Amino acid sequence: MQVQIPEPWLSFLREVDKALKGPVEVHCLGGFPLILHGLPRYTADVDFIEIRPAAASSELIGIAGEDSEIGKRYKLHFQRVSVADYPENYTSRLIDITPKDFRKLRLRVFEVHDIVLSKVARNSPKDRDDVKFLATRGRLDRDLLKERFENELRPHLQMKERGVLTMQLWLEEFLDETRGRG
Repeated sequence: MQVQIPEPWLSFLREVDKALKGPVEVHCLGGFPLILHGLPRYTADVDFIEIRPAAASSELIGIAGEDSEIGKRYKLHFQRVSVADYPENYTSRLIDITPKDFRKLRLRVFEVHDIVLSKVARNSPKDRDDVKFLATRGRLDRDLLKERFENELRPHLQMKERGVLTMQLWLEEFLDETRGRG
């Protein structure tokens, strides 16, 4: 899937690609993939949960972490998310957004429903705003979201009752079929 990565993100990522010693694949979630859907909220980080090869994590953070020279110059950075809940089969739905001219950095982002599901456990005001934004833009399928929640996320949640309640509230508030959304 060829997407337009906006500036200054594209220039930042291009520098990271050039600085890497070898191939690195990054699985991204959070706000960064949502800017590709037009999210109006600013985000300064590329949250990731997986990096391949795993040993490249320290190299990537050294090159483009919050305290790196590139990170400070662009006011953007990569950040490993150490604790996150996400759907079991997310890897089968990752979307490759790597620009064609990149040689080492491969960017794979969560599919939009998987991004939403990764926000269920935290349920912060920012997360709710993101879900509302996606729902009002028609980017979410209510039934698909519900199915993935039940089959791929709920069985693994540490706080199941809270997750179930959050999902019910989001479905009712943002994807209520009786309001013509969903």
